Amino acid sequence: MTIESPTRTSLAGQVGEFVARTEIGDVPADVLERARHLVLDAVGLAWASTGYAFPAVALEALSAFGGGQHPVLGMPDRLSPRDAAVLNGVLIHGMDFDDTHIPAVTHVSAAALPAALSAAVAAGASTADLLLAYVLGVEVSARVGIGGAGGFHDVGFHPTAVAGAFGSAAAAGKITGLDAHGIAAAQGVVGSMSAGLLEFLEDGSWTKRLHPGWAAMSGLTAASFAKAGWSGPPAVYEGRFGLYASHLSGRETHPEAVAADLGTTWELMRTAVKPYPICHFNHAFADATLALRAEHGIRPSDVVAVRAAIHPVPGKVVSEPPEAKWAPRDEYDAKFSLPFTVAASLVRGRFTLAELEDDALADEEIRALAQKVTVREDPDSAFPAAYSGAVEFELSDGRVLTHREQVNRGHEERPLTNAEIEEKFRGTIGRVADDATAARVRDAVLALGDDRPASHFAEACRAG
Repeated sequence: MTIESPTRTSLAGQVGEFVARTEIGDVPADVLERARHLVLDAVGLAWASTGYAFPAVALEALSAFGGGQHPVLGMPDRLSPRDAAVLNGVLIHGMDFDDTHIPAVTHVSAAALPAALSAAVAAGASTADLLLAYVLGVEVSARVGIGGAGGFHDVGFHPTAVAGAFGSAAAAGKITGLDAHGIAAAQGVVGSMSAGLLEFLEDGSWTKRLHPGWAAMSGLTAASFAKAGWSGPPAVYEGRFGLYASHLSGRETHPEAVAADLGTTWELMRTAVKPYPICHFNHAFADATLALRAEHGIRPSDVVAVRAAIHPVPGKVVSEPPEAKWAPRDEYDAKFSLPFTVAASLVRGRFTLAELEDDALADEEIRALAQKVTVREDPDSAFPAAYSGAVEFELSDGRVLTHREQVNRGHEERPLTNAEIEEKFRGTIGRVADDATAARVRDAVLALGDDRPASHFAEACRAG
C-alpha cells in the first residue's frame, strides 16, 4: 500500500508540485506579455520613487548591514541580494501607485519582482528564469490573498505583506532549483515570517512602504533555509495553527483557493494597474467625481454636501481615523483619504502625483470641500470582487447629482491596455530620468524572457 506524504497532499505540496514542474513554455504568450508590462509599470514606479525622501532613509538603514554588488532599481547603489530586494520593494510600492490583484486585495508585483530579481541575479539565471519566477510568484501571492476572502484588512493585516511572502518564497525557490518538496518547505518556513500590520493608518507611519520588500526578503530567506534542508510545516495554509486559522480565526476563508486551478487560470491577468497614485479603494471615487465634474461643470463653491458610499471593510482604511482622513497631515495620509480624494478631484479636475504635493495638501479650497464629505456603508458594493464607489453631490441650487463606479477602472473587466501602461511608465520614469534612459529601461523590460543574464537586465534598470 502506498501512503501519500503529508507534504505532497497539503496545499503547500500542491503549490510546490506546480511551481517545480512549470517551465516558461507552459505559460501562455499573452500572460508573458502582460507580465512584461506589469514589470514595466513596477520599474517605472521604482525610478519615480527616487525623487522622494523615503528611499534615502531605507538605503541608510540597509547600508548599516554592509554592502554588496546587487543593483538597485533606479539608483546607483548596490546592496546584498536580500537588502536589494527590500529596497526594490520599497521603491516599487512606496508611492502606492503599483498594481493590485483585486480579489486578493494584494500588491502582487511589489514583492514577487524584487524576490525573483534578487534570486535570479544571485544564481546567474537568465531573464527567462526571472520572468517565469515572477509570474509564479504572482500566481501564488494572488491565490493566498484570495483565500482570505477580503478579510485581512478587517483584522489589521496588510495582505501584500502576508500573501507576498508566500509568493516570494515560491519565486525564489523556483530560481534556486528547489524541487516540489523544497518549495513546499519554503512556504512552510515563510509562514512564520508573513505579517504586516495596518497600524500605520493611525498616524501615517512609513511601515506599509516596507511590507512588500520585507515579504520579498522573507521569501528569499525561506527558500535558502529550505535548500539547506530546513523543514517547514506542510499544512502552513490549512493547518490548525496555519495561516488562515491564525490570521483570520472565526472568519470566512477559502484555503483551497491557494492551489485551485494552478496552470489553467492565470491570476496575473486579473491584476489591476492603477490609473491614480492613491489607495485602490479610492479610485472609484476619483473617477465618479471627475465624471460628474465633466458632465455638469460642478464648482466647489456650488457644493453643499457630498455623500460617499463604500463597503465597510475598505471604508475603514480610507475613512478612519477621522482626524487623518478629513485633514490629511501628509501625502501618505492623503493617499488613504476618501474625503481628500473627492475634494482634490473636484477642485483640480484630476488626480495625479501633483495632487499629493504640499501645495495641494495645504489648499484651503480642497480642505474646506473635504469637510463637506460624509461616508456611509454601501449595500450594493461588489467588494472584494471589485472596489465599488458611489458619490452624491448636493448643490446650492437644489440639485442632487449621483454617479456610481461599480467596477473600478483597471479591474480585469476594465483593464488598462498595454499601451496605456507604457504611457504611465513614460510619465513615472520621466519625473527623474531623461528620454534616453527611459528608452533603455523600457527596452530591457520588454525583452524579458530570453537567455540573456538577468544581471544584464538589472544593470539596465539601475541608475549610474
